[in-house]
Amino acid sequence: QVQLVESGGGLVQAGGSLRLSCTASGNLFRFEFMGWFRQAPGKQRELVATISDDATTNYADSVKGRFTISRDNAKNTVTLQMNMLKPDDTAVYYCNTERRTFPKFTYWGQGTQVTVSS
Repeated sequence: QVQLVESGGGLVQAGGSLRLSCTASGNLFRFEFMGWFRQAPGKQRELVATISDDATTNYADSVKGRFTISRDNAKNTVTLQMNMLKPDDTAVYYCNTERRTFPKFTYWGQGTQVTVSS
């Protein structure tokens, strides 16, 4: 059973920064992709950023230039550094891990609230 434990959410003023971290445990297979998604009230969950195990990154257009994703493969940890935060970034942020080769799997963290005040 894979567990994803998130930390680092909170309340920040617009223009401020937050750092989210997520550690995965409980699996013998490589976590090919790790990333962050977010869901604001009344909206669908959307991709924020992902990073593959070879460090290839993918960002939503809305966060490019402001957010940076990184990972530590030895510790199975993924980190999202969020700078120049905007009120539109307010959402519950979910850590995600996915393996697309056999054995395939997708797991989600419990979510952490990020609130950006104007």
